[in-house]
Amino acid sequence: MAKESMKAREVKRARMAAKYANKRAALKEIVRKGDPVAAYEAAQKLQDIPYNAKPIRQHNRCKLTGRPKGYMRMFGLSRIQFREMASQGLIPGVRKASW
Repeated sequence: MAKESMKAREVKRARMAAKYANKRAALKEIVRKGDPVAAYEAAQKLQDIPYNAKPIRQHNRCKLTGRPKGYMRMFGLSRIQFREMASQGLIPGVRKASW
C-alpha cells in the first residue's frame, strides 16, 4: 500500500492540472504562433504557473493500493491487483488464459 500522502499528492496534482489547463493551452498557443514580443511575455507568464500544474507531473497509480509501478491503464489497477481480481472473476470479460 502506498502512503496516503502519496495518493493525496497525486489527487492534488490532477486537480491543479485541470484548473490551469485552459490557461496553459492559451499561453502555449501564443508562444507557438504569436509575434516575438508577445511570445516572450507569454513564456514569462507560463513560467509563473505552479510546477505541479503541468500534466506531465502526474503519475498513474493503482486505484486500490496506490502502487505506482506495474500499472495497467485499461483497468486502472496494478498488475498484482489485476491478477487477484481476475482470478476471483471480479473483472468483467477477463478470464485466465490456458492452452
